[in-house]
Amino acid sequence: MSLTIPIETSARHIHITQEDFETLFGPGTKPTFAKELSQPGQYACKERLTVVGPKGRFEKVVILGPCRKETQVEISVTNARRLGIRSVIRQSGDLEGTPGCTLIGPKGKIELSRGVIVAKRHIHMNPVDAIRAHVKDNDIVFVITTSYERSLIFSDVVVRVSPSYSLAMHVDTDEANAFANEDNPTGVILKLFNGHTYSLQNWAEELQAGIDR
Repeated sequence: MSLTIPIETSARHIHITQEDFETLFGPGTKPTFAKELSQPGQYACKERLTVVGPKGRFEKVVILGPCRKETQVEISVTNARRLGIRSVIRQSGDLEGTPGCTLIGPKGKIELSRGVIVAKRHIHMNPVDAIRAHVKDNDIVFVITTSYERSLIFSDVVVRVSPSYSLAMHVDTDEANAFANEDNPTGVILKLFNGHTYSLQNWAEELQAGIDR
């Protein structure tokens, strides 16, 4: 039986260091808990920031806690175009060579030289889920969504396994708008061709060539 995976939409948000938080909100301040998220220990904060790029800005962007070792802004490709910056698809924490932006808070602002990413679509799962799904950490898979009349197949989905994770696939708002028309969309893993689109395309071309012959 296939493992049914909840699919959650991850809107633009910010992970921040304690040092940067104090620069933006004042010395001695700390993020204020507002709402638990699906991943254990993760939460939305009451504080909001303005994200500014060469061509545009977003107001009241949520901060997620707890604080991290490096400040990171996660947006969609559409968001990147509005800001006027390159859309660089990366796993969380892989920030080398990524574009920066300006963060503005009530007490100050920060010029980030890097740290803005479009998050690579991914699945969080614990080791037991990984065994059930026959996958391991950093595997690349396809996921078929089960959204009514807008189902599709996502390729290049990275599997992230940790005892601290709760089962969920995260997509950004662009990806969610392409398929999600239900309150609780789900998907299942299809582990073919190492999860890569080009392999699927080659297979389809070879299959069609065989039919044509």
